[in-house]
Amino acid sequence: MRKEIWFGLSILVAIVITMFVFLPAPAEMTSGHVGLLMLGLVVVAIMLGFPTAFTLMGMGVMFAWYAFHSRDPGQAVQMTLDLMVQRAYSVMANDVLISIPLFIFMGYLVERANLIERLFKSLHIAMARVPGSLAVATIITCAIFATATGIVGAVVTLMGLLALPAMLKAGYSTQLSAGAITAGGCLGILIPPSVLLIVYGATAGVSVVKLYAGALFPGIMLAGMYVIYVLLVAKFKPSAAPPLSAEERRVELPTFVHALPASSSTTAVARLARALTAPRIAGAPNRTLLSQLFIALLPALAFAVVMGIGYRAVTAPAPAPTEMVEMGTEATLGGDQGGLAEPPAEGQLAEPPVEGQLAEPPVEGQLAEPPVEGQPAEPPAPAATAPPAPAAATATTTAQPATAAPTSYWITLGIGLAAMAVFYLFFTFARLEIFKMLMGSLFPLAFMILAVLGSIVFGLATPTEAAAMGALGGIILAIAYRRFNYGMLKESAHLTAKTTAMVCWLFVGSSIFSAAFALLGGQELINGWVLGMDLTPVQFMILAQVIIFLLGWPLEWTEIIVIFMPIFVPLLPHFNIDPLFFGLLVAMNLQTAFLSPPVAMSAFYLKGVAPPHVTLNQIFLGMLPFMAIQVVGIVLLYMFPAIGLWLPEVLYK
Repeated sequence: MRKEIWFGLSILVAIVITMFVFLPAPAEMTSGHVGLLMLGLVVVAIMLGFPTAFTLMGMGVMFAWYAFHSRDPGQAVQMTLDLMVQRAYSVMANDVLISIPLFIFMGYLVERANLIERLFKSLHIAMARVPGSLAVATIITCAIFATATGIVGAVVTLMGLLALPAMLKAGYSTQLSAGAITAGGCLGILIPPSVLLIVYGATAGVSVVKLYAGALFPGIMLAGMYVIYVLLVAKFKPSAAPPLSAEERRVELPTFVHALPASSSTTAVARLARALTAPRIAGAPNRTLLSQLFIALLPALAFAVVMGIGYRAVTAPAPAPTEMVEMGTEATLGGDQGGLAEPPAEGQLAEPPVEGQLAEPPVEGQLAEPPVEGQPAEPPAPAATAPPAPAAATATTTAQPATAAPTSYWITLGIGLAAMAVFYLFFTFARLEIFKMLMGSLFPLAFMILAVLGSIVFGLATPTEAAAMGALGGIILAIAYRRFNYGMLKESAHLTAKTTAMVCWLFVGSSIFSAAFALLGGQELINGWVLGMDLTPVQFMILAQVIIFLLGWPLEWTEIIVIFMPIFVPLLPHFNIDPLFFGLLVAMNLQTAFLSPPVAMSAFYLKGVAPPHVTLNQIFLGMLPFMAIQVVGIVLLYMFPAIGLWLPEVLYK
């Protein structure tokens, strides 16, 4: 047996002995204390490097057998095996988890379509005049790519290969460069479609759709705070993020631009329009000019389409009322307030009420039925004229007029037109080339992201259906960029299977472990201990987040979710805490699992692709300011819950 295994087992034995020394005496020790012992052993075993899923599964099976054996020794083995099968089947039958392999497959396809390199270069050039442009472009690229993939390791690794050498060559400090890459890459934990949110939703029983809607604005807020920090560093400490030189900001123009005649206007639209009206220019055919003019006018066309759709939406006539009117109103009470009577139609005889029973009036041309013996005959009822039809019934016959557009629409239109005018006033051929680069890298990816997330958030598709469409979109993007082949598909499917199997076994192990922990009474013991502290909701929330923050140092987010969320979630109803809001705080907090030493997986991902002179300590120092920003973001989200809860309340109230 290897020395590492002997070392790990010896540590576990030492921990068992230590916990038995500090736990109550055997006479006072309950099965709940054994559950706490199991929890401590699992945490230490994971820290020693034992596989998380199989550690949870093995510990759960052993301690479940102990719990069953203490109650019924004869059935302990059978009941333990039944528990394993039932828990494994419940995980496999969970429909929410189907979206995990599809989202992961989409991420690997987008990663291998080489989109991140195109995206970083286009954003880098587009933001060349912004202070700290390389770091800002890195964070925005990480945020967009993390939204498309949700795979932290892939984003940090690729940006370490692309952005880190560029930033170091431009004179950026190693700490700021490493911090921007690692912090930006970790945004995939929070920004949808995050696998963490799916795992938390399946563990805590919270709607994944609401989690996605709630996590959108906190993720954008956190990325914005990162960008603001970089801008402040570049402004007040230029040596850490020096501006780019004029040569690095220069954009190569296509050859047809040099063939255009000189003009007093420098705008691309004006020069293209003038060239089309002039005689044919050598080197600049009309087809090229028309295509370039169409591309240049795309922002204006998109603005016109959006405002046109908005105008139709705000001026649409109010829905016409139906012919059905509310029962019990005066319009439907045919003069008798004690019951409902249908008003007689014009030209027909009204049915008279008969005392004691309903009598049918005689039909014209027939003999009336003789009255019942002992009952006086009723005189024939005179013809009744129909009352005027109620307004609600006749409203459907007339078309509803269109409503006038509100003032806010015209204000928005005016601001948009002014912005378009300013945009085209400074829209040179250099900016046209940058716009074309963004169209080839940012817009296809953004369209796919909006299609996937929009269909989920607005209820057009379930997460599983949207994930399937996202995987198809990843294949289409890879084909469009000529990166799709059998080898790429095979590698993406293989990595997806590996990652999905890891998550699946984590869920199975977590389910068995949670069942054993509940059987031993560990959950009841912790509940009694927490409730006995008589905490307020604020104090409990602070205590829970501090524990999660500290757990993020030695453990990864997967272990924290599957092990500790089943302990925290049952306590939330007692403190009137929304599990959705708690999940958003946990998701933002769990990014510390990738930014906190000594584990800090993103630091090791970056170190694996960084130049040799970049040390691990420099990477850790660069991550610390961004960790502080995360803490500020958690405080802001807690103080202003509407940041995360406004969108779910608007969409799903």
